Amino acid sequence: MPPVATGAGMPWDTPAPDPVATLAEARRSLGDTFVVESGDDCYLFTFSAAGVKSFYALPEDRASKGVADWRMLRRKLPDEMFAGRRVLPHQLFGREDVATYLHNVQTALDDTFLELGPEGVVEVFELTRRLGHRVGLASWGGPGSATGPRFDRLAKAFDALDGSESFVHPDAMAHVAATAKVAEYEALAVITGELGDALGDLPGRESKHPLFARVAAAWADEPLEAARVGVARDVALIHIASMSNLFAAMGWSLVDLLAHSDEAQRVRSGDQSLAEACALESIRLAQRSIMARFVIAPVTLDVGSTRHDVATGVTVATLLPLTNTSAAPGLEVWDPSIWNRRRLADTSVLGAMELVTAFGHGRHTCPAQPFSLSAMTTAVRRLLVEYELYPRWVDRPVPVRAQIGGVARSAAPCPLRFARRPGL
Repeated sequence: MPPVATGAGMPWDTPAPDPVATLAEARRSLGDTFVVESGDDCYLFTFSAAGVKSFYALPEDRASKGVADWRMLRRKLPDEMFAGRRVLPHQLFGREDVATYLHNVQTALDDTFLELGPEGVVEVFELTRRLGHRVGLASWGGPGSATGPRFDRLAKAFDALDGSESFVHPDAMAHVAATAKVAEYEALAVITGELGDALGDLPGRESKHPLFARVAAAWADEPLEAARVGVARDVALIHIASMSNLFAAMGWSLVDLLAHSDEAQRVRSGDQSLAEACALESIRLAQRSIMARFVIAPVTLDVGSTRHDVATGVTVATLLPLTNTSAAPGLEVWDPSIWNRRRLADTSVLGAMELVTAFGHGRHTCPAQPFSLSAMTTAVRRLLVEYELYPRWVDRPVPVRAQIGGVARSAAPCPLRFARRPGL
């Protein structure tokens, strides 16, 4: 039995101003494998090379990432969003969908630049959040969902519903539970109404909204009202699952490039390989993800020094911010040269390649990775091409301390002055 981290707990059960620091201290005190008992749950954390490799190799039908993610998100999202889904996020990220996404990214940027105007000041992560909503809703939100009043209402409702709050501000989940998710249900009602209206506007426009039409087709055998609700909930879950981290990753990519002028100039000049490496590097350093697998049938975890039999009901976990920056010398600093395409250029310095990641490994690699990288690099390059950008922060922003999961949100605003380049 691994040692138990006395006094530690997960932040949705136990007050923890900085849960990542708490788990880092437990690792220093207890070694690379230990147990955290939190509320009614038991978490087995592993950080050794063998342990993390074994973690990723656990079979999904016995140790489920999907169930672990659901257990976290359900603290924020209404249960109805998970029941009866017919189109899941991974079904909309096929190779044949790439052209649709790239077109929508460009259109969303056009609308964003019109909204920004020629000059002003904007908060980086507010800019990228709104852009993320535009890209997603242009892709799967149906007619009228990415512009005008419908977009504004949907963006506001999705900000209120935001499932990522369950891990960005886990300490707030007690209030969500105490209010019986009333704000979340109100936001879901707005989303259902707006996307239901988009469904009514779809006939004759299917070719312009192929992804939304695909969701609609999955509900074509239902009466209109049931289809409105089903389509809206499918799209809502797709949007939340796909976009909750993209805007933050895009923001960090911009923040880091503005701190590295040579790389920013090369990206502005069209170096796509470097742009992608920079995006991957920003995501690596901004990761606050807890990678978790909920055990639904007994498994064995090999941590190198020993093997642990893990019972049903235990959550096996590792924490990316503790491995992404410490698995080899030099990983604590931003350095896009460590990437070769979408892999680390030299994995021989790692005890296991799984110790460092931006989008996951193996079958649990994020299916939206190609879309996300294309969206990030396209958006950041166009911002650099079309605007002079002047950061109004001094030191690199830091993550929200309470966050444990996903790509970091900035703890403080990041104001950015912009001015359109002459002739554009």
